[in-house]
Amino acid sequence: MKTAVIGTTTWGTTLAIILARRGLPVTIWARTAEEALRLSKDRQNKVRLPDHDFPPSLAVTASLAEALRDADACLFAVPSSRLRENAKRVAPHLRKGMLVLSATKGLEKATGRRMSQVLGEELPKTVQSDIAVLSGPNLSGEIIEGHPASTVIAAKDEAVARRGVQLVMSPTFRAYTNTDVVGVELGGALKNIVAIGAGMSDGLGYGDNAKGAFITRGLAEITRLGVAAGAKPLTFAGLACLGDLIATCSSRLSRNYFVGEQLAKGRPLKVILANMRNVAEGVDTTMAALEMAKRLKVEMPIAAATAKVLFEGLEPEKAVAELMSRAPKSELHGLG
Repeated sequence: MKTAVIGTTTWGTTLAIILARRGLPVTIWARTAEEALRLSKDRQNKVRLPDHDFPPSLAVTASLAEALRDADACLFAVPSSRLRENAKRVAPHLRKGMLVLSATKGLEKATGRRMSQVLGEELPKTVQSDIAVLSGPNLSGEIIEGHPASTVIAAKDEAVARRGVQLVMSPTFRAYTNTDVVGVELGGALKNIVAIGAGMSDGLGYGDNAKGAFITRGLAEITRLGVAAGAKPLTFAGLACLGDLIATCSSRLSRNYFVGEQLAKGRPLKVILANMRNVAEGVDTTMAALEMAKRLKVEMPIAAATAKVLFEGLEPEKAVAELMSRAPKSELHGLG
């Protein structure tokens, strides 16, 4: 399968490289001719993934027409805030039968839309039935090194999901199918909010008991919202949520964990984000999730407390105190 990768992000470059390592023809689309020339000349993405050479079958271009010419798959790996504009640009170059795979985790800040919904609104009707999403515990820094990892490819039609599995599967990157697109996308997006809190917990030195409890309650909160949005409860016990939660809340490779840890050390959010090379999706997702929760009448105390720390200047210690002093309830409240 010939694949066009939209996005020179760390994750986009990682996926392009692991596909090309299998000898598949891959073309990365760069936003400018200057960036395309630099990547082609260096045969590396020195800004995002230094020391990882491009395989021979990986090309770079600034022309969407060239990137998508005769492509069997189009893989989006851009920040959630940029997906809509990229989808609009790509749309005229897509053709019927082409697999469209979103590897972006997040919710659109202005609308609260999931990434597959954004693609569905902007891409031609001829490819609507071929949209799938990729999500799971996928820290690019480990995957690019060839460490074993697994992911989920979700699509409404399992046959489409199987095509995605066929595309990305390798000896070190195992893929599973799922037809619960809502659950897979929400699990991947909402876990970033919990990862910010896990980073704060570690930054405050609260220990493993506190973090274990926080992650578990975060999972309950994600599940409540996901089920209210139409997802299947069991999806949140799988790779796209629980697996991703464990990885993202534990690893120093996680951008969202890093944001939380730095907040706990007293650094302002603007300073933290300004010094990051990559986007921490959990920041924008927090507000989008709260808007969704309000619309669906779902209680999300962890997301609400995280929003106060991120946007209202509440000290992390005080946010923890607020959560700990809430009225006691059944552990399974809202999960029936």
